[in-house]
Amino acid sequence: MKVAPSILASDFSKMGEEIRRMELCGADWIHIDIMDGHFVPNITFGPDIIKPLRKYASIPYDVHLMIDHPLEYAPRFAEAGADIITFHVEAKDDIKETIEKIRSLGVKPGLVIKPKTPAEAVFPYLKDIYMVLIMTVEPGFGGQSFMEDMMPKVKLIKDEAKRQNTDIIIEADGGINFETAPIAAKAGIDVAVSGTGVFKAEDPKKAIVALRDL
Repeated sequence: MKVAPSILASDFSKMGEEIRRMELCGADWIHIDIMDGHFVPNITFGPDIIKPLRKYASIPYDVHLMIDHPLEYAPRFAEAGADIITFHVEAKDDIKETIEKIRSLGVKPGLVIKPKTPAEAVFPYLKDIYMVLIMTVEPGFGGQSFMEDMMPKVKLIKDEAKRQNTDIIIEADGGINFETAPIAAKAGIDVAVSGTGVFKAEDPKKAIVALRDL
């Protein structure tokens, strides 16, 4: 299981150094949550913040757009250095068009589903995307409790991908720590997003290794 520390849990006063620290500790990806204050009731970072942070690490930047209009903003995040851009099926823009736009930018596209959205919502797009991100909390704020009842979605999506003869990566985001990560790993998650479980760990390197080895 790959580990993608979420910079929502970092020290915002020194985000570049925090990102570099995660790479040095063995993180596979850096997870960046983008919120617009409309799609979710919170605001985080824009592309002008992400761009200067790109130089601090060489590992993939996994940008999760929790915004109403991913089609409009995807080019700016691609230019800022995103390697993967995921957006919600519940967003307002056309899903197929947004996937094609992200792919045209040389970035890997992915879809995200909220807890109340069924796994079947991503089935029509599995051949066109790199990854599905399953939210295991309601999106918008860090520090929420992991929803174990989201885990059956992993098998549903992987079984459907197999039926369609395509490969898909499954990422989980929300409340993943040392207590809940084994549940996600057993369900077949490929990438675990972890915020406080890594950034606030006494030994982040040991924490990353422990999560990866589940």
